[in-house]
Amino acid sequence: MKSRTPKILHPVGGTSMLGHALAAASALHPRFLAVVVRHERDLVAAHAAECVPGAVIVDQDDVPGTGRAVQTAVAALDAVTELEGTVVVTYGDVPLLEADTLRHLVAVHETDGNAVTVLTARLADPSGYGRVMRAEDGTVTGIVEHKDATEAQRAVKEINSGIYAFDAAVLRTALESVTSANTQGEMYLTDVLGIARSAGGRIAAVVTEDKWQVEGANDRVQLAALNAEHNRRILDKWMRAGVTIADPATTWIDSGVSLDEDVTILPGTQLHGSTSIARDAVVGPDTTLTNVTVGEGAHVVRTHGSDAVLGAEASVGPFAYLRPGTVLGAKGKIGTFVETKNADIGAGSKVPHLSYVGDATIGEQSNIGAASVFVNYDGVNKHHTTIGSHVRMGSDNMYVAPVTVGDGAYSGAGTVVRKDVPAGALAINVAPQRNLDGWVLDKRPGTAAAEAAAAAATKTSSSVTDSPTRESDH
Repeated sequence: MKSRTPKILHPVGGTSMLGHALAAASALHPRFLAVVVRHERDLVAAHAAECVPGAVIVDQDDVPGTGRAVQTAVAALDAVTELEGTVVVTYGDVPLLEADTLRHLVAVHETDGNAVTVLTARLADPSGYGRVMRAEDGTVTGIVEHKDATEAQRAVKEINSGIYAFDAAVLRTALESVTSANTQGEMYLTDVLGIARSAGGRIAAVVTEDKWQVEGANDRVQLAALNAEHNRRILDKWMRAGVTIADPATTWIDSGVSLDEDVTILPGTQLHGSTSIARDAVVGPDTTLTNVTVGEGAHVVRTHGSDAVLGAEASVGPFAYLRPGTVLGAKGKIGTFVETKNADIGAGSKVPHLSYVGDATIGEQSNIGAASVFVNYDGVNKHHTTIGSHVRMGSDNMYVAPVTVGDGAYSGAGTVVRKDVPAGALAINVAPQRNLDGWVLDKRPGTAAAEAAAAAATKTSSSVTDSPTRESDH
């Protein structure tokens, strides 16, 4: 992957490839779930533990190969209790593998009493994959890795996914006979099939028609293809569930997102993390939300937001920035070019435009005038501002926290609120306006402004001189 991030920790649809794989495996409700790690061991082990608390972390030693990986896992689990029944082996880089496919694999394996059952697929270009060898009667005789295959074997289109169901006793015994006598010098798990068959065990295959379920990623190109296919499936699922997606080509939705019926998603929208959108809400265009809850009937347009909660019928944007801790009440408004952070804005209250609201509580049905700033940082500490309900604040106000504005209070334009405003009071900064006549002609001679001022003065003078005289004026 040419990355400091281990391959299986790269995300597909907002979840790591390993996270997807563990979710599919966990859906089988296994008695034990073991994760074999080696490259970047600590990072992968920590992430696996986050995804599945209680997962058994198994360290593979320096002996290479999938056979050795499974052998170390079997030994680790046998140390807890001797394995019996069915052992499922899957991989950490097959993010589109579905739990239902694993369930079907296990069901066929156990119903037919197989020693080994392998999940396979038929690909137009099987290059790089192990080929499934079958007898004339269709039974599986073994698997040959691509680098060890003859030209005739490479012509086979059916490939090994690397996903198996084993009888535990068969697996344990066969692994003891697996060697690294091959061109790669690795212990191949695929050798178990031939060994089990030689011992009289039945080897079978379950063919999946959905090749994407067994596709992995070894570079960024393949990772992008998996992301695109995953997103296509997510969008298809939501549209069939009653969500309108105006332009699927420009819409991305993570696997952890929740959408109700009659939600509308407009072009250029990305929904990430645990974002949840309620019925009749409209999101977009050009909106990115991460871990945001959007209430019923709310409208969010051209907005970037994370870790925020928006009430029913709320209005946000365009060009709003919702930072973590933003809570907007029902029918509230965060308008054009407004940034909020740790802001609890009550029902029906509005911050319509060109403002910053940080570390603040605003009551219900209040209005914050345009170009207002909640001055929450003194250079050392953050401080809180509280605005009451039914408050009307003028434009271009500064709230120097900590400060409280009582219910029903007003403020004048350009007010710097440095001390508490009682309920029902009008806050103003008294500073009489001064006009310095002739300043432009004196200080900016020759400029366009000076010429315009001179022309205006001449026009005014001419208007006074040319005024008609009436008898009533004397």
